Amino acid sequence: MTLYDWPRAAAFGRVIPKNKIYEHAGANTGLKDLFVREVDQITWSHKLAPETVNLAATKQVAEIQIFRITARTATLDTSVLRAIDKAIPFPLIFEVVHGGRVRPTAAYKRPSEADSARWVVRDYFQGDWLPEDAPRTPLPVALNMGALYERLLEPLVAGQTARLIPGVGEAPQAPFTPAEADRPVSLEERIAQAEAIKAQTREVERITARLGREKQFNKRVAINAELRAAKQELERLTGAHPRAAIVDD
Repeated sequence: MTLYDWPRAAAFGRVIPKNKIYEHAGANTGLKDLFVREVDQITWSHKLAPETVNLAATKQVAEIQIFRITARTATLDTSVLRAIDKAIPFPLIFEVVHGGRVRPTAAYKRPSEADSARWVVRDYFQGDWLPEDAPRTPLPVALNMGALYERLLEPLVAGQTARLIPGVGEAPQAPFTPAEADRPVSLEERIAQAEAIKAQTREVERITARLGREKQFNKRVAINAELRAAKQELERLTGAHPRAAIVDD
């Protein structure tokens, strides 16, 4: 997983009061309690914009904001991130910091086609925890702000998919399934595929847990058939190599 060396020209360094997020996100009492329990400080650390990274804006990506979240706990509820995304009308990349480690996190975010004043935020993708002083790499090469945003998200999407299914997602440019090998696959398609894999993985886990609890033979037979079908669907989604295929116990 990569930590990027954000350009000095893009440094912003503004601490954002939590109440500003509450105000713009319409936070209820439960969400405010989450912020109090889990968030120590929110820093708007960098603004990647045409004037700071020398790349042209696109219709969907005028700027990319980098937010550094100093967390009180090692697990940060995604409702916290979603509230910040709701409050800030630009694509965001988060760096979550806790216990001397940092974890890049982001959700694909785009303007709504139905209402350009609203934003669509997909599922969140998390990188690995890395030491705060880990080496950072320069920004990836890109032709414009939209392409830069995709290049920043690709490793997160690929890495999280690889953790779900060994052997999948390790090469961000490779298509997920053989059927897609003859055409480019957009980042949004990759994200949809990753979200489907995540949901189906949870479905397999849910059915497996039901099977473990069930004692009646006839019901176990039926649940086994359901589990087999769910695993086959997961294999279809991943385009799993035979060595990585999921098999029945």
